[in-house]
This record gives sequence, C-alpha cells and structure tokens, in this order.
Amino acid sequence: MSWTSLPPALVLMLAGVLLPLLPRAARQAVSLIAPLAALGLVWTVPDGVSLSVEYLGYRVDLVEADALSRLFGTIFALMAFVGCIFALPQRNVLELAAALVYAGGAVGVSFAGDLIGVFIFWELMAVASTLVVWAPGTPEARQAGLRYAFMHLLGGAVLMAGIAGHVAATGSTEFTAMTADTPATILILIGFLINAGAPPVSAWLPDAYPKASWSGTVFLSAFTTKTAVYVLLRGFPGTEILIWVGLYMVFYGIVYALLENNMRRILAYSIINQVGFMVVGIGIGTEVALNGAAAHAFAHIIYKALLLMSAGSVLYMTGLRKCTDLGGLFRSMPITTVCGTIGALAISAFPWTSGFVTKSMITQGAADQHMLWAWLLLQAASAGVFLHAGIKFPWFVFFQRDSGLRPKDPPWAMRLAMIAFAFLCIGIGLMPGPLYALLPFPVDYEAYTGAHIVTQLQLLLFSGLAFFMLLPLMKRTETITLDFDWIWRRFLPRVALALRDTLGEAWTGALGAARRRIEGVMVWTERTHSLHGPMGRTWPISASAVMVALFLLVYLVLFFVWPR
Repeated sequence: MSWTSLPPALVLMLAGVLLPLLPRAARQAVSLIAPLAALGLVWTVPDGVSLSVEYLGYRVDLVEADALSRLFGTIFALMAFVGCIFALPQRNVLELAAALVYAGGAVGVSFAGDLIGVFIFWELMAVASTLVVWAPGTPEARQAGLRYAFMHLLGGAVLMAGIAGHVAATGSTEFTAMTADTPATILILIGFLINAGAPPVSAWLPDAYPKASWSGTVFLSAFTTKTAVYVLLRGFPGTEILIWVGLYMVFYGIVYALLENNMRRILAYSIINQVGFMVVGIGIGTEVALNGAAAHAFAHIIYKALLLMSAGSVLYMTGLRKCTDLGGLFRSMPITTVCGTIGALAISAFPWTSGFVTKSMITQGAADQHMLWAWLLLQAASAGVFLHAGIKFPWFVFFQRDSGLRPKDPPWAMRLAMIAFAFLCIGIGLMPGPLYALLPFPVDYEAYTGAHIVTQLQLLLFSGLAFFMLLPLMKRTETITLDFDWIWRRFLPRVALALRDTLGEAWTGALGAARRRIEGVMVWTERTHSLHGPMGRTWPISASAVMVALFLLVYLVLFFVWPR
C-alpha cells in the first residue's frame, strides 16, 4: 500500500487524538498542518478503490475516490483548515481535538465506498460533534449536547437497521444509488435525513449549534448536514419525495429565522433552509440539479462559515448573542461587518457572489423539468433568504440603532479566516469555472445571462423594500418559538407525570393486592407441603395403595362414560 492510498481522514483523526498531548504552540501548528495534509491526500488518492479491508466476512472499501467524493473531501479539508485558523485563540483543547476528528469523519464518509465504511465514519462524526457541543462546559451546552447525542444515536440506530436489512436482502455492502422502495432502503433514507435536519426532527440543529462556543459553531455548521447532502447525492438521486422534504425545510428555516432573536440561532435555522435547496435538487435528480446541489453545498460551507465567524467574532468581543442587545457595531468592527455582509450577500445569491452561481443551477433544474410549482416556490424562498439572512442578520447586528457598544475587531487569526472566506465567496461568484470543473457531471450552464441577473436583482430589490417597509414588524422581542421537539421535550413528560399522579394510587393498590395474593399462596403452600403438612408427611403404604386404586377407578369411569 502506497502513501497515496492512505485515507485522507486518517491524518485529521490522528491529529485530533494527538492534539491534547502537545504544548500550545505545537498544537496550533498541527491543527493547521493536518488539514493541509488531508487536502493533499484528497488530490493524490487515485480514482477507484485504493484501500480495502475484510470485516465480518465483507470487504470494506475505506478509500474509493471519484469526482463527487473529491469535491466534498476538498471542501471539508479546506473548511477544517480555515476553521482552525479562526480557532487559534481558542484554548479549549477538547473542542479543537474533537473538531479535527469530526472533520476527519466527514472526509471519511466522502471516501467510503461501502455502507459499512459510511456507518463507521458516520458514528465517529456523531461522537466528535457531540464533544464539540459539550466543550464550553456550560449547563446549557451539556443539556443541548445530551439532546443532540440522543438524536444522532437514534439516527445511527435507524441507519444501522436499514444497512443490515439491505445487506441481508442484496448480499452486498456497496454504496451505490438506491430506490426507497423497501423497508431497508427507507430506513437508510430516514437515517440520512435525520442528519440533514429534515422534518420532523429539524429542531436538533438550532437547539445544539448555538450552545457551542464562538468557534465550535463554525465547525458544526460545515460537516454534519453537508455530509448528509453527500450521502443523499450518492444514494438517493432522483427520489421524488426529497423535493417535498426539501421544500418544507426551505420554508421552515425562513419562518423560524424571521421569528428568532438570537443571532446564531437565526443562522442555524438558515442552515436548514439552505440544505433544503440542496435536497430539492437531489430530488429533481437531473444532472443540472445534482450539479447544483453539490456546488451549492460547496459554496454554502464557505459563506455559512463566514456568517458564523462574523457572529462568533461579535460573541467573542462582546459576550452578547441577541439582536436586541446589539447594533451599530460597524463603527468599531469594520472588518467583521464587511465580511459578514459579504457572507449575507452570498447566501442571498446576489450576483457576483458564490451563491448566485450555485443556487441558480437548482432552480434551473426545476425549470428544465417543467416543475413550475417547484420553481415558483424556490424563487419565493430566495426572497425569504434575503429577508432573514441577507438583511435581518447584518442589519440588527451591525447597523440599525446604536447600542453604545464599541468592541474592536477580533484577533488577527479570526480576521484572517473571515477575509479568506470572503475572498472565496467573491472569487467563486466572479469565476465559477474552477468549481464547475470539480462537479460530478459535465457543466453546460451559464449563470450570467441578462435575464437571470435582472430577475435576481428584482427579487432582491423587492425583498429589501418589503423588509424596510415592514421594519416595525421585523424588530425582535423576547419570544419563545415552539417546534416539533416540544412534543418529546414538554408534552410527553407532562403526560407521564399526569399519568403518575392520576393512576399512581390505583397502580400501587393493584401491586399491593397482587403481592398479598402471592404471599397468601406461598403461606398455603408452606402449610400444606411442609414436613408436617398434610401433603408433606409420610403416608403408610396401605393408604397409598388405596389412593392409587381410587384414581384408577375414577379414570376408568371417565373413560367409559365420557362421550366420544
């Protein structure tokens, strides 16, 4: 085995394991070198299967490369590198170590050639990402981490059941395109969708991500949901139900983000919204739509990380999270403001940014298939994205009223990471050719047509006009938003307590009566069958003979008189 066949994920995972053993300077160096080494391996691993092992009688392809795996491996390694630059001021070793293992798990899924390998790296991601959520050590982080771990263990159990059923039915562990027409493949699809933040369990994402640290949320935004997009692209392209699931996610994210006051929860809901666009593209299933989903996942990791870096910088410098506590920060945080605004324009698909050249491929896929309803809904959703992420987030955090806060821009490493991703957002938007060259299918698409630019600018213009006309309604107050998780976090525990209070006495009485009856039977048995009891003492032979004769007589009588 040559070094070029090593799993790119191995470098990141080993670095994560070794990180706690190193002094601070060496730790920072390793955290930057490991993602670059992984990125190098992503591009030196040859196409096809290059590393396999035997496991439980099955061949596990740990490294199998093609265009799709290389695209996602590239962005995951790049995100780990820039994320570690941003996290250089972070002194929490647990978070940094877990983040590298987390990134390694995402890269591992991208290069896994069979379902067993996918599941192994999938579960490693779940464990590592839970540690990232827990890393701050606050009570809120611990509780959210427990809920996060439960949800992903549930998703892993569902996925494992589906994989076991699929392998039993087909005899193969190969990870190829499937159709959701058997119980096993349906379970696999559900397991993937749980990690994507699909309904009805979408709430785990905005519940957990904002509880992580200012740097931890940046890592969390990149890997779990986009790995889910990768496996859906690989396993379920053209599955029509995904169009409806994706559209639900698109509008779910918009509505809840518009209601939210916490700046990082706004961006967490926005992750679900953007992943919804990708899921719709996967459901459409044409080459243009699949290219669009893959390209949008690539671009989304960059601009979403940029947005969360700007929010994390504000949190790092002010300690504040809520839009109602912020405002006017452009006066003292110009770099953070500019970078956050560029990220906001990119997520809104503003022309000459990365979102414009990727998201439009998905809507074009809907138009090519004459899905007018899907195209209209996606266009309306684009306006909603501009409302909550393109305007609301930067307006209430950096502009709007003067909160009186005068924090400076964050340390140089955090500024460098934001500037790097801001340049990528603009660079991909101006020159999409290199990204298009990485996509799994040949690209015959031109984003910069007059009609497309004018349509998008009109959409953004009227969305912005609507925002400022309705500004009094957009201002946030202290509110609580209800989601599906209310059912198992509030409703079901209350039902259990009510049942305990109402049926508790009856249940206790029934248990007591049953116990007394059992004790009575035991006392009767002891009395009749003990050494001195009537059934336990020694009987003379003559009495025994008489009893046997009586039993025989009864048997003979019943035998002859019983009707047959």
